[in-house]
Amino acid sequence: MEALPRETIVDVLEKRLREDILAGRHPAGSYLPPERELADGFGVTRTSLKHAFGRLAHAGLLETRHGVGTRVRDFLRLGGADLLPVLVRHSPDWIGEIFEVRRGIGELIVERAAIRATAAQVAELRLLLAAVGDAAGGEPVQLADVEVHRALARATGNRVYVLLTNTLFNAYLPVRGALVGPFEDPWAAHDRLAPVVEAVAAGDQEAARTAAGDYLSATERIMLKGLARSGGRGEGAL
Repeated sequence: MEALPRETIVDVLEKRLREDILAGRHPAGSYLPPERELADGFGVTRTSLKHAFGRLAHAGLLETRHGVGTRVRDFLRLGGADLLPVLVRHSPDWIGEIFEVRRGIGELIVERAAIRATAAQVAELRLLLAAVGDAAGGEPVQLADVEVHRALARATGNRVYVLLTNTLFNAYLPVRGALVGPFEDPWAAHDRLAPVVEAVAAGDQEAARTAAGDYLSATERIMLKGLARSGGRGEGAL
């Protein structure tokens, strides 16, 4: 068995600074203390601190200006959806807001797929749906279910919907392990999703939207219960 990697000093620094920023201890628009002061306070080298700053800048939480200093970005005003996994990791409360967007976008995607899906895409959807029922339960079913939703997004013919679908799934990453409830029984998961696929196959726009709403609401209720039981923990990767 391969040993799990240990946290490095940079990992720990990044996590500590991220928590301080998201908890408001370093407010948006404020400058962090000088590097030397921070490094001495943490008992680390300035090189390690710079690496941590680089990661947080890449995540959209910091910006460094040469000769001026490192400032906390106003991520709610300037940030993008790529920040969602970071925010969920800090506070699972974000999941409720993500689910609200999931419902709205999910219904719209399925409605569009019902209008635009080709015969080949319908055949692919049915194969992917069958794979949900054939999966082993839990994580394999969850992953098979994801592929159905990716295919629905592709069937809209709009690549932005595909990227939005990816973004929403990526947002779940920090708590994915707590969201497996709807997928423990493969055939229950299959039967819950089947009306969505069949409405798209029939080209029935109204039925597709209704089926998507029913599916999204049902799975959301189960996932939120699982998240509550886990206390917001559930590390995993889609």
